[in-house]
Amino acid sequence: MAAAGIVVIFDFDKTIIDCDSDNWVVDELGATELFNQLLPTMPWNSLMDRMMKELHSQGIRIEDIATVLKRSPIHPRIIEAIKSAHALGCDLKIVSDANTFFIETILEHHGLKECFSEINTNPGFVDEKGRLRIFPHHDFTKSSHGCQHSSCPPNMCKGIVIERIQASLSMEDQKKTIIYLGDGLGDFCPTLKLGDGDYVMPRKGFPVWDLICNNRKLVNAEICEWSDGEEFENVLFHLISRIISIDGNNTSPKMGQLYSVDCKLETMPLPVATGHEDFPQALPVLH
Repeated sequence: MAAAGIVVIFDFDKTIIDCDSDNWVVDELGATELFNQLLPTMPWNSLMDRMMKELHSQGIRIEDIATVLKRSPIHPRIIEAIKSAHALGCDLKIVSDANTFFIETILEHHGLKECFSEINTNPGFVDEKGRLRIFPHHDFTKSSHGCQHSSCPPNMCKGIVIERIQASLSMEDQKKTIIYLGDGLGDFCPTLKLGDGDYVMPRKGFPVWDLICNNRKLVNAEICEWSDGEEFENVLFHLISRIISIDGNNTSPKMGQLYSVDCKLETMPLPVATGHEDFPQALPVLH
């Protein structure tokens, strides 16, 4: 297929959907006050597991959680962009600090689950009592994941996940180009793992954008920012078109200049809080 050499890797919260799924569920089910009380006392994943226990004890069913998840905001152009990229032959993957149940419920609701070949996230499943359990992607109580970047939470280093994906791709005959999309602090480490010829699409005005602005020389991939669902779709498809053109014609990367997408990064550092404070966050955390 036309785009078989392209791997698009997405963050989930505030990238595919326009909120933090953990905060969304807690707020929509009326548990924000308890969440805020417990937040300083335990790690994020343990807190979410505890919140699911509390909600279950109050009679909240797994169907109620699913109903709330299906209401989570997502731009219609993002839905169409994912479906179209999949139809073109791009290999789509998710690397997220959300959880399996939340992500799969939302993707299934929008007819997107089959578009993704791989979902890397915190395990979330319904136990025999009908309670949703949430566990960390990496069990940090037993060992560190080994990454020293302060932007990576203890339960998941997305950079390590990207390195595993890259190692798997290197074993294939066809050279692959990676496009990575994200918004949060945890999306900075995987950005640093990308090489020349890859692309990173940070959400402008969000934490990963700030980190990239302040550490531009550390990033080897070409940077193409986006702000909303419309830009998400436009920028992604300009990049896919550019990569197909370069690969198909065996021309130099200058071919990309023919496309109108602006991939120039503003070099002036931005304030830390620019545009993402409207989303529901109990406290600033590495999540």
